[in-house]
Amino acid sequence: MGGLRELVVPFVVTGPSGVAVRTRLKGLTPGDEGVLRLVGAHLGSLASRDLKARCMDGLEHSAGSWAARKRELTGGSSSRWAGSITKATHDQWALARRGQAAHVKSLEAGVATIRHRLSLPVGAKGTKAAPGGYRSRREWHAKARRLRVLEDRLEKVRADHAAGVVRVVRGGKRLARARHNLADAGLTAAEWRRRWETERWFLTADGESGKRFGNETIRITPEGEVSIKLPAPLAYLANAAHGRYVLVAQVSFAHRGSEWADRVAANRAVAYRIHHDTGRDRWYVTASWQIAAAPTVPLEAALAHGVIGVDMNADHLAAWRLDTHGNPIGNPRRLFYILTGSAPHRDAQVRHALTRLLHWARSCGVKAIAVEDLDFQAEKTREKHGRRRRFRQLISGMPTGRLRARLTSMADATGITIIAVDPAYTSRWGAQHWQKPLTHTTRKTSRHDAASIAIGRRAQGHPIRRRTTPPRAHQSDVHGHRTVQADPGTLGREETRPRIPGPRTRCAPPDAERTRATSASKTVRDAPVAQVWVQNSLLLTE
Repeated sequence: MGGLRELVVPFVVTGPSGVAVRTRLKGLTPGDEGVLRLVGAHLGSLASRDLKARCMDGLEHSAGSWAARKRELTGGSSSRWAGSITKATHDQWALARRGQAAHVKSLEAGVATIRHRLSLPVGAKGTKAAPGGYRSRREWHAKARRLRVLEDRLEKVRADHAAGVVRVVRGGKRLARARHNLADAGLTAAEWRRRWETERWFLTADGESGKRFGNETIRITPEGEVSIKLPAPLAYLANAAHGRYVLVAQVSFAHRGSEWADRVAANRAVAYRIHHDTGRDRWYVTASWQIAAAPTVPLEAALAHGVIGVDMNADHLAAWRLDTHGNPIGNPRRLFYILTGSAPHRDAQVRHALTRLLHWARSCGVKAIAVEDLDFQAEKTREKHGRRRRFRQLISGMPTGRLRARLTSMADATGITIIAVDPAYTSRWGAQHWQKPLTHTTRKTSRHDAASIAIGRRAQGHPIRRRTTPPRAHQSDVHGHRTVQADPGTLGREETRPRIPGPRTRCAPPDAERTRATSASKTVRDAPVAQVWVQNSLLLTE
């Protein structure tokens, strides 16, 4: 046990701090689409210029430079459009910095792994804690060359990070690279150009509390009327007062529509984003706003009605319900999904699986779901797993962060608490202590099902290991079953049971005198009278 790492204490995952709902803009006229394209392209060019200026500032950025950039953008748009653009620029730059820091850690882990394996003799066996040497001299030589490449790359990334230099592509680096491989991307040159220009548009407006309907730039009334404040160079396209353009399309939000309508009626801030899906040739509008953080439920209160442990896998969620003592109840549940195809399809698969999980939790009356606090960023490198390419692809395709974030957001609306536990040894210990005892002729318990029990017990603070079954003659009622995780006041628990007066069998109470006698026949015969036998009363209470 000395080689085991220290486990992190389970904690309650905080709820979401914002809400985003989307609906389709139906019934747009060609004139409406033309105006949206012109506005998006114009503001997109301003956003690209502002992002370039922010990247050039690097770590020397200050509030003064931010104000100067905003003043420069105001002349070509408006003060509110300029504020939305600069805010989006700072968010994108901060995201690039976080990605750069994660890239540095990944390169450092790869360099350390290769150096360790190169230091070992060729063919040296590895352990569970560290990999062994490379299999052949040829592989050793190839990895030595790769080490030099990674060291050079790490040095450059460290220098960029220290200087505050980031490289960001508006529209996405993947789409930019697809221009050189149109056949592999399944796009023509015209389709790629249309998609590239659309992704670089900017049609996002931040909300503002106290203003009419919560947004002065992109305004949606409770009746669904959409209007846009046109930038100064495009003010000639206005069809309403104060330089606004009103769309013909009417919108309504099906999900959280009443909540959105209440905010709009109260003039509370709501941010909007208009987006064009080039594949389907559809327009969408997304409304988002901040919500007050829900009070965190204490861990003991969340576990008062038991817990459902969930083990996430590449193609399904393995879940099992546990009572307050950590004992599994009923049969396990397996919620399958398919993580192939487009990103919206994968997201829908995860959402449907989580919906079934939450419905099951509500029907059982359970108020807590335990999940693993997984992070595969350091586990899916080619240097760590080497030739195990399929395994690396497997763990890379598991949406760990997305699943927990979506589960937390969906559970917040149902009053169910999400508990994150340390993922160390859950699969190994669950299979060791729970898989075989819970497998019988009518149920085959998988390793993942056993891991879900381990996850739930760890959230409750119970050890994963089951207690050893006592000798058969020492079990309750000599040959009965003895529960192993029970409250001290529960009958059948281990240790001495409390003394309860009264009978322990289904016989009559001890004070009821019962005499079983066999008397002689009342018929007079010459034969001798049969001998009478009487049974004494049973002292059941002693």
